[in-house]
Amino acid sequence: MKIKYFLCSLALLWCISSSAADLDRVTVESLLAKATSNQPADLRRKNLTDLDLSGLDFTHSDLWGSDLRRTNLSKSNLSGLNLDLTVMTKINLSGANLSNTSIFGVSMIGANLSNANLSHSRFIANLDRSNLNHADLRKANWGVDMKNQPMGLMRVSLNNVDLSGADLTDANLNRALLRHAKLTGSVLRNTILFGADLSGADFTNADLSGADLSGCNLTDADLTGSNLAKTRFSGVKDKSLLKGLETSKNLDSAIFD
Repeated sequence: MKIKYFLCSLALLWCISSSAADLDRVTVESLLAKATSNQPADLRRKNLTDLDLSGLDFTHSDLWGSDLRRTNLSKSNLSGLNLDLTVMTKINLSGANLSNTSIFGVSMIGANLSNANLSHSRFIANLDRSNLNHADLRKANWGVDMKNQPMGLMRVSLNNVDLSGADLTDANLNRALLRHAKLTGSVLRNTILFGADLSGADFTNADLSGADLSGCNLTDADLTGSNLAKTRFSGVKDKSLLKGLETSKNLDSAIFD
């Protein structure tokens, strides 16, 4: 619960601030054009709400702590940036490049990340009700770091998200919240989901080969037509909790103990 209160407090702080954006697109473009790796564009703590910043290259910029609520950053390049403590509620990042990006302690409720490149990224954020349809999360690290929890257990929240068709190969989402998440047709090869809450999640026709679902809450999870080759279900004692298990592929090689 601590992450929920933290994110809500942070969002409230931004709501109290002035609603008008500090800059316009032309000014942002000018700052980015002059930016270098040694002198990045200073967008730190700036209010950029509701701006159309689509298609821009933010590689040499500092957006730490900025207000990006409802900002259109579709098809923009934010690869490798530190976006910790920003506010991204209902942000549009469809088709954006966020590979190797860090987003920690952030509200991204209702965000659009469809077709976004999130590979190798590090997220600890609230993405409830967000769209990650066909997003690339290969080798993304969105799992809990048990050694670095100064504010208590903070985890990525993906309740009611659309991850259909997404690629989560080799991703780490241990202890993530994925209640009623839509993962139809998604690829979760060797994905770490240890201890995640997957109650009501829809894995219809998903590829879960080699995935670790040990210790997960799988109440009412739907595995209809999914590939369970060497999928680990350690701790699952009642297979009847798993919907569609009898229609899954390679069930004979799934690991139950």
